[in-house]
Amino acid sequence: MTIVPEKLLTKDIIKPARYLGNELGAVHKPWDAAKVRWVLTYPEVYEVGASNLGHIILYNILNTQPRQLCDRAYLPAPDLAAKLRETQTPLFAVENRRSLTEFDILGFSLSYELGATNILEMLSLAQIPLTWQERANHSITAIPLIFAGGQTATSNPEPYADFLDFVALGDGEELLPEIGLVIEQGKAAGLTRKELLLDLAQIPGVYVPQFYDMAEDGSVHPNRADVPARILRRVATPMPEYSIGLVPYIETVHDRLTIEVRRGCTRGCRFCQPGMLTRPARDVEPEQVVDAIAKGMRATGYNEFSLLSLSCSDYLSLPAVGLEVKNRLKDENISLSLPSQRVDRFDENIANIIGGTRKSGLTFAPEAGTQRMRDIVNKGLTNEELLRGVKTAFEQGWDKVKLYFMIGLPGETDVDVIGIAETVRWLQQECRASGRKRFSFNITISNFTPKPHTPFQWHSVSTSEFIRKQKLLRDAFRRIKGVKVNYTDVRISAMEDFVGRGDRRLAAVVRRAWELGAGMDAWWESLDKAFAAWEGAIAESDLTWKYRQIENGEWNVFEDSTLSHLDRAGLVASGYKAKDSNETRPYTLSPLPWDHIDTGIDKNWLIEDLQRALDAATVPDCAFEGCSHCGICGTDFGHNIVFEPPQIPEFTGHFKPNQHKAQRLRVWYGKLGEMTLVSHLDLVRLFDRAVRRASLPITFSGGYHPGPRIMIANALSLGMSSSGEIADFELTESMDVAEFQQRLGEQLPPDIPVYQVEEVDLKVLATTRLLEKAEYRLEVVAEAGSASLEQWKDWVEAVNQAEAIWQQKRTKSGKKKSVNLRDRLFELEVIEVKTDAPSQPAVLRYVGSCRNDGTLLRPEDIIYMLEQVVQQEFQLLHSHRQQLILGEAI
Repeated sequence: MTIVPEKLLTKDIIKPARYLGNELGAVHKPWDAAKVRWVLTYPEVYEVGASNLGHIILYNILNTQPRQLCDRAYLPAPDLAAKLRETQTPLFAVENRRSLTEFDILGFSLSYELGATNILEMLSLAQIPLTWQERANHSITAIPLIFAGGQTATSNPEPYADFLDFVALGDGEELLPEIGLVIEQGKAAGLTRKELLLDLAQIPGVYVPQFYDMAEDGSVHPNRADVPARILRRVATPMPEYSIGLVPYIETVHDRLTIEVRRGCTRGCRFCQPGMLTRPARDVEPEQVVDAIAKGMRATGYNEFSLLSLSCSDYLSLPAVGLEVKNRLKDENISLSLPSQRVDRFDENIANIIGGTRKSGLTFAPEAGTQRMRDIVNKGLTNEELLRGVKTAFEQGWDKVKLYFMIGLPGETDVDVIGIAETVRWLQQECRASGRKRFSFNITISNFTPKPHTPFQWHSVSTSEFIRKQKLLRDAFRRIKGVKVNYTDVRISAMEDFVGRGDRRLAAVVRRAWELGAGMDAWWESLDKAFAAWEGAIAESDLTWKYRQIENGEWNVFEDSTLSHLDRAGLVASGYKAKDSNETRPYTLSPLPWDHIDTGIDKNWLIEDLQRALDAATVPDCAFEGCSHCGICGTDFGHNIVFEPPQIPEFTGHFKPNQHKAQRLRVWYGKLGEMTLVSHLDLVRLFDRAVRRASLPITFSGGYHPGPRIMIANALSLGMSSSGEIADFELTESMDVAEFQQRLGEQLPPDIPVYQVEEVDLKVLATTRLLEKAEYRLEVVAEAGSASLEQWKDWVEAVNQAEAIWQQKRTKSGKKKSVNLRDRLFELEVIEVKTDAPSQPAVLRYVGSCRNDGTLLRPEDIIYMLEQVVQQEFQLLHSHRQQLILGEAI
């Protein structure tokens, strides 16, 4: 079923360009030539999903495979979701615009525990049965295979197992193409759904839940002999060349080129699940990173790039790579952003990389407020290193930094909690200078939630303690100026913990929570409603007893009152008593719901590391020091790969905007078809990127935020088409007009045609100031029914004969002002009545005021004028701007 987006993306849909699939870099492979058809979905709104690096990499890799195509889908915003249900239209893939049921395989990226309800929402919108049991008797030609990957799916897939045909564990770059080949062969052989899944279960990294059963204690075991007892996590080498791809037309969350420089982290922070799940650490060769950035910036036109890693500062080549790229792109107003960094490795070289005219934000994560707590979690950070890094930022010109801390960590006391505020006060006191304003901090206080496959996976948290400790911090920070503190809601943390360490019984909770309205958007729009939905679902599933353990705290490995004995690993542990069981045993010896997932980390090593936490003993980073014997390194997972850093080049200075004006070119262009659904601000960004890709010598403005001197005459309303738009481009050097038109036109979408380019005198006013009038063509219908051409002529003549038609308008300051619309109308006529169209609209042409001081006559104003004069209601079907009319140049 081919979907026609134009019928869905009406004026009431916000940001309709999310759903077009026409971005730069989108791949449109022939449908009929593909043997295997994928849809990769990100269960979030487009702005989040389209900027996710893993989503982009896997999309690009799959589309390079012969006989396979890969499309994309995203979670619709509530307005489109409602319309899909209202019209009984199934959720569609954005490029081929086909129902998701027409594809062979539908994959979700699950990177957050509470995102599972969004998977159910998308399956429901796609009209696909929610569970593998409901899909079991359908072939994949009728209903696609449903799978999930990502960090959350890899760490503990059990709470979501009922909804998935299989799970892709670990890195997908090599795994997904292997899955595609097996599906191609299975389809050719006519295998049933179950037979195909059995073949997939033989691939390392593929977990098929229906071939495994849950025991009474929550552990999972095979229910047949021909599948592995433990499923291996896959490991792949980063491939930055596949990061270059999609360039969305609307602004996304990470609106920049992102290049991965290092995968995996061996720092060994005991709370950090990604650090345990992505071992070993693998550097990307520095030259490969530089080449990918240079190529990517040329291909995409972005003005910002980011280097990505779990611990970017541990990429030893970062200063050399960053400065090399910064020097190469110095004249192009390119900025670099880095994710949260190791404060102990922040120095002048890194400051030069991310500093400049457009300084990016600076984020450090000390995690804990005292040295003792940082040792317990194995942060590997001293107070001296923390001060040195923050002070370097202050000395290099930053007035504000962001700091991340956690509360509720194992062994934490009130002294450690207050230590967060004391640490911030101390840093602020040490960062003072004459003539500088107070150094300020944005602080985020998150609640620690234990994660599977970490040494702290056996620890229990208490939401009542979270609330108490947040109050302690609020009182402490109240006496510190220049600090803004954000606290994570404890209810979100509680649900993350409840779901993240759950077993298969939680599938019923997830489903019921979704039915009660606990979608991801609900957490931000109405947290009370979302939490109530989850609580209701827990109660209906008879698991309230389990949730109460999170509210009150089930055990604390650091409290002497709960200690009972030593197990063989030497761990001081509490007794654990399972529900409905008389057996009490050390909880580290109890089976866990995720024990069948082989991440490579030895469970005994995790137990031993928990013992080291009890002793506040630290473990060095094995990528740079001795082996920690975690169990990763070997044939299945490989070894750490660390490249010797190249010599750091001399820094040649920050970008200085070239404000020289050698030539001004006036461009007449159109905005047609699907590009009418791109907003004005997104169009401005689109022109900027097109100019960069075309390597045009654009002039920049000055100031703190220099931008390209591209002046669009007037903003066009969303949804309105035009064949008469104008923009001025100012260049630092003169170039041939025809060459400019060709190079610019090649980098613009087909629906933004360049009709004409002329050189104009630099002394002449810009189009934004010369603009006087605009000519429009409207399609209008009378609500009372079809009208003849003569009736329309009479109505239009009545408007033309009116001396005044008043309307209340609001000024930019919000004041009401009466405006005579008739003074702004210069021409109005009927062109025709389309008698062959179902609604028989009249085509009107008018010329009205169009000045950037607010003197405008919009198409909606023509409808208002008709209604006032004729005393009937009219509906505007479509507006097209024919031309912009400039006044005489002075």
